[in-house]
Amino acid sequence: MELYYTFSVLIVLASFFAYLNLRFLKLPGTIGIMIIAMLVSVAIRLVGDQYFPETTQEFFQLIREFDFTEILMGAMLNFLLFAGALHINISDLREHKWPILTYASVSVVLSAFIIAGLFYTVAPMLSLEIPFIYCLLFGTLISPTDPIVVLGILKEAKVPKMIETKITGESLFNDGVAVVMFAVVLKMATDTSFDATFASVSKLFLLEAGGGILLGALLGFTASNVMKKINDYKVSVLITLSIVMGGFLIAKELHFSSPLAMVIAGLIIGNYGKKVAMSETTRDYLSKFWELIDEILNAILFLFIGFELLMLPDLQEQLLLGVIAIFICLLARTLAIFIPASTILRKNTYSKGSLTTMVWGGIRGGVSIALVMSIPNSVGDIKDILLEVTYIVVLFSIVVQGLTVGKVAKKVLKNDKPANIKEAA
Repeated sequence: MELYYTFSVLIVLASFFAYLNLRFLKLPGTIGIMIIAMLVSVAIRLVGDQYFPETTQEFFQLIREFDFTEILMGAMLNFLLFAGALHINISDLREHKWPILTYASVSVVLSAFIIAGLFYTVAPMLSLEIPFIYCLLFGTLISPTDPIVVLGILKEAKVPKMIETKITGESLFNDGVAVVMFAVVLKMATDTSFDATFASVSKLFLLEAGGGILLGALLGFTASNVMKKINDYKVSVLITLSIVMGGFLIAKELHFSSPLAMVIAGLIIGNYGKKVAMSETTRDYLSKFWELIDEILNAILFLFIGFELLMLPDLQEQLLLGVIAIFICLLARTLAIFIPASTILRKNTYSKGSLTTMVWGGIRGGVSIALVMSIPNSVGDIKDILLEVTYIVVLFSIVVQGLTVGKVAKKVLKNDKPANIKEAA
């Protein structure tokens, strides 16, 4: 009943804030909901205890009881990744497979280590002693672009198709890679019995990532072949729901990456399954159902990101470090995009404008907050520092980058040389 009560309150607030945004702010839906939630959070902190103490305490308790990490990483993320992958044309991903795979793997690792090194260098200047392993932990959780945020924002930003495909594809896959990398680094930081050799780390990584991909392929093809034998949109929707919910349970039991499993399953069902196993009516109902699920869960996610402001001990305490971290993350993202483009991917032709758009379109979101909140409380003040800095970076990324990525793309691509415009268009 408590979980039902919590979700009831969140749905009511999400619908009310969505209406206010649509009626007055007229911002992209998810960003508008988050900003209104933040304004409400500030108001609660400033006047809530003084004028409405009982209501304020009840609301604080409600937010604290909502296990954001478990709900997002264990449930919402799987639904949202599957819904996002379901609507992606796999031929577009195949056309840009090498850039997507490179940016989803090499760039994530490169960015994580660049951020870790700079963060480790800057922290002592602000009288903060943060061990390098926790700086690397911050690098792993803040490096991946958030697929939920990216998919939602790019729909409305009118970014050129080629760049949208690369950023979307990267965000879908780098999330799974980063979660696995975060799990490995967290284990190294908190488990003294873990022997962090190259062999043990590689084995753990391959088990989670490789197992997730194989599981997703098995689920996707099995579901498609099962739906091929029927012609009922209601049963088809139930089958896809069972793939997401049952697939997560299987992945968790086998210690596979459920995000990667859901991406692969969604891509297969959304392309192979829709082509060979569904009638036009089933395709239409299935697409609309998952679009609705995507919109509802996104609204709840951004609402909670806004209310997460209530959970921070003191946002002002690490404000300077957070601002510095914004520039560190942007620099790391720039290097992680431009270095592979000029080395590993040098055979591909990339305009400076398209790369700049990919840098600015690398938006962080709820996944980073969920990961930092999953750090054990036993690490003490370090978790509070990383939580506050992560929130500041995510806030800047969603609000500033999210609201301007379309304008930035239009401006930088306009200045591209004619020979490169085809790549940028």
